[in-house]
Amino acid sequence: MIIRFSLEEINAVAKQILAVPSLKKVITFHAQMGAGKTTLIKEIVKELGVKDNSSSPTFSLVNEYRTHRGEIVYHFDLYRLNSEEEGYDMGLDEYFYSDDWCFIEWPEKTPNLIPIDHAHISIKVLADGKRELVLNN
Repeated sequence: MIIRFSLEEINAVAKQILAVPSLKKVITFHAQMGAGKTTLIKEIVKELGVKDNSSSPTFSLVNEYRTHRGEIVYHFDLYRLNSEEEGYDMGLDEYFYSDDWCFIEWPEKTPNLIPIDHAHISIKVLADGKRELVLNN
């Protein structure tokens, strides 16, 4: 799926992503700094029914939320991770294989811990300021 959008349309994009049949629960997000990964994840988390304010887990590496249906949602920001071994020591693989929602920013920091069967979102900033999102499920 390819979606071209402005940041004002990000809620509609979150809805489109969640409407994908058999969407995998582990989703990696790839984009340059400032492209809107965290903003999109916050919208997806809200669409899943999380009432708490979500924020970037930049310093804690992971934030945990619960939807109104009791589902657990994890949001990872691995940017500050020093090594894949550090991620393994933290038990990231246990989160990734938990069958809970896992939204992972900077997954290239732990390439061997990411499940093979995951969805992949790439976001590119276009010259006109819009974004182009590619979802491989």
